[in-house]
Amino acid sequence: MKTTTFTKAIVAAVLMSGLVSAAFALTATESSSILFMKQEEKVARDVYQVLYAKWGHVTFGSIAVSEQRHMDAVGNLIARYRLTDATPAEAGKFTYPELQALYDELIVFGSQSLEDALAVGVLIEQTDIADLKEALKTMREKPIRNVFSNLLDGSYNHLAAFTRALN
Repeated sequence: MKTTTFTKAIVAAVLMSGLVSAAFALTATESSSILFMKQEEKVARDVYQVLYAKWGHVTFGSIAVSEQRHMDAVGNLIARYRLTDATPAEAGKFTYPELQALYDELIVFGSQSLEDALAVGVLIEQTDIADLKEALKTMREKPIRNVFSNLLDGSYNHLAAFTRALN
């Protein structure tokens, strides 16, 4: 069967009209990276909230608010691409076992002293930076690249804030 200009036009119209799910355009890597990043940002937010409650250090409080904005930005990608968000609403709970284990370990370590808590902030942001850089290598979709790049900039700022507080 020969593909005609008319057939191509109909396929393009269907794709552009939203009749085909936006998730169809994503690679499996893009989809999984978005979903994982939402919960990775949640780890940061939840840890910072606990450490702020324990130590009262303003850096944790202000960056926890920023991490919520990061979660919201990734949540917008999830909605845009019609992905299924399995992020638990409950603080300190995650569907990825490795993130659950990380959260649990960071809470224990950060509860030992304020210095350890600030070191946890540094570790979280270094981890976010590494994961975002790695994810950006495979992202094709411009909206995802934009959000992840903004998250990366935010993580660099957070890393600087925790490093200053630690010193």
